Amino acid sequence: MNGFRAALVMLVLGSALPEEAAAAPARPSNAADFDTTCAPCRDFDQFANGGWKSRTKLPAGYSNFGAFDELYDRNEAVLRKILEATTADKTARPGSDKARLADYYSSCMDSAGAEAAAGKPIAGPLADVDAMTSTADVAHQIAWMHTNGIPALFGFFAAQDPKNSEAVIAFVGQGGLGLPDRDYYTRTDSAAAATRAIYVRTNVNLLQLAGESAGLAQQHADAVMALETALAQASMTNVQRRDPKATYHKLPWDSLQALSPAFAWDAYAARRHAGRPADVNVTQPDFVRAMNGLLTGTPLDTWKAYLRVRILRDAAPILSSAYVKEWFALRTALTGTREMLPRWKRCIAETDGELGEILGQEYVKRAFTPADKARMLEMVKNLEAGLGDRIHAAEWMGDSTRTAAATKLAAFADKIGYPNQWKDYSNVVVRPGEHYANRQATRAYESARNVAKIGKPVDRNEWNMTPPTVNAYYSTSLNSINFPAGILQPPFFDHQADDATNYGAIGAVIGHEMGHGFDDRGRQFDAKGNLRDWWKADDVERYKLRADKVAQQFDGYTVIDTVHVNGKLTLGENLADLGGLAVAYAAMQKAYAGRPRTKLGGFTPEQRFFLGWARVWRNLQTNEDLRTQVQTDPHAPAHWRINGPLSNLKEFRDAWGCKDGDAMVRSAEVSTRIW
Repeated sequence: MNGFRAALVMLVLGSALPEEAAAAPARPSNAADFDTTCAPCRDFDQFANGGWKSRTKLPAGYSNFGAFDELYDRNEAVLRKILEATTADKTARPGSDKARLADYYSSCMDSAGAEAAAGKPIAGPLADVDAMTSTADVAHQIAWMHTNGIPALFGFFAAQDPKNSEAVIAFVGQGGLGLPDRDYYTRTDSAAAATRAIYVRTNVNLLQLAGESAGLAQQHADAVMALETALAQASMTNVQRRDPKATYHKLPWDSLQALSPAFAWDAYAARRHAGRPADVNVTQPDFVRAMNGLLTGTPLDTWKAYLRVRILRDAAPILSSAYVKEWFALRTALTGTREMLPRWKRCIAETDGELGEILGQEYVKRAFTPADKARMLEMVKNLEAGLGDRIHAAEWMGDSTRTAAATKLAAFADKIGYPNQWKDYSNVVVRPGEHYANRQATRAYESARNVAKIGKPVDRNEWNMTPPTVNAYYSTSLNSINFPAGILQPPFFDHQADDATNYGAIGAVIGHEMGHGFDDRGRQFDAKGNLRDWWKADDVERYKLRADKVAQQFDGYTVIDTVHVNGKLTLGENLADLGGLAVAYAAMQKAYAGRPRTKLGGFTPEQRFFLGWARVWRNLQTNEDLRTQVQTDPHAPAHWRINGPLSNLKEFRDAWGCKDGDAMVRSAEVSTRIW
């Protein structure tokens, strides 16, 4: 699942936006954004965004800042007005959604209450861990933690069966790490070692806050690091997990017990109110086997320390300042952020995360009308037609695969703005002044809602993002493209910009999400969302030859020092960028057919298209955040999302008059395209 979004838009293939002729002053870009000392064919990001980068400072509290963040800040201002007005309104009926929203946000904003409570909100959960008498109790304790949204040891959740998308089954997979990725534990470089040291030190401090002596806290923190390192060594890498076939191991529930007999799976499922599932997809069987060895070979005292650390780290961001300090120290090491965001920003984000479809209803009333939704849907349909043309014209694809690909495209479910049916929060109890309890209540609701899906019919109307989110995503099992209202705003769609700029921005975003249906992972799922081989073998090989060139291209990009982009990890996103740009460009050309190619700001429509793409990806970022992104994120850094796909496109070369040998032109031997 990956992202973008936009609104208030009607792009009709073969015609302009109706309002373009009489639009407000069309502006392809702010002239001050450019660095005209850099040729566009040498470094397009620098040419298009160099001026913006030189005059923009990374805001305090941000590890990266760009168009996504500028838009989120504007959305956040809308959310703040909603929440402040809701908390000021004392007429809300107790137990109503408005009361839930008001009580949740106000409890989060109660900094004095958090200081006074210190660690009291988690005293009960920590006492339960201390009361464990054997490792047989681990299953019972982890079931409570998972029910309350606290990650530990492994993941358990309900999702569509990858090979039977009409069925919802249980999943069990690797997890339990306190650092972002397994490689933080296995890498031997100095940066990874330094991060591990900070992680251990902050765990020591958290354990001391919970009442342990300095010596005992150090002993326990070291033991936790050793246990998590063993879990990491048994885990698949991010790249390995990108292969959906490598993570599909559907087994009868009893076979799960055979994989890890030391863990009381039946007792765990019972406490999660999951019944006794008939089947389970064990995404990493080797991890579950290793987990069994750790359960039998690790002392109970170490398991207690591990569970205490998991509870402490989960709660630390919302407890008193002493706890928050330790949470933020690790965040600083991972992201380079030196200053914490104001409390109101953190509380808006948390409220959106926990009660997002209550807050989202209020957001769309103010920021996204039914007319906006209809216009966006029309634009999506037009871009889908454009991709259909590209599928039909793909010379490397055989007829049977082409027909199946067109069938899959025609089956896309287009979700725009917000869900057709909102979640029902009526059983969620939110009380004034009980921040930690309120968060646990919303998490328990979501946990129960998820687990209750096992064995039930698939709900194809669900969303995985809240309406104010500045992102978008494609779902392989639902075969759906999803554009929350939050991204359907400038600069992704800008009323004051011309058609070409909007095609390069929101048009390419739409094309990107459609492209995920046919990227290296998405192409393995059919029109109904089932994992199966529906491509002819020769077509697969021709596709892989093209995709491998993209992986090799991004492998060659140096980010910091000797740190490179991971071409295999980012392959799906890079293929979606490359395909999305090609589809959106073709759609833009149809829109301009028969119209004068008027220059605006000195740029042709073709040039403005690529400037639109560069504008939405401009970004400032700390080195620490770049390192973390390269290691954990399937998206390449913004600089390479601009320059990388463009250097493969003849359309870019022609638009800017680039020549062989220019840095923004990949030679015929190494360049590639899918659509």
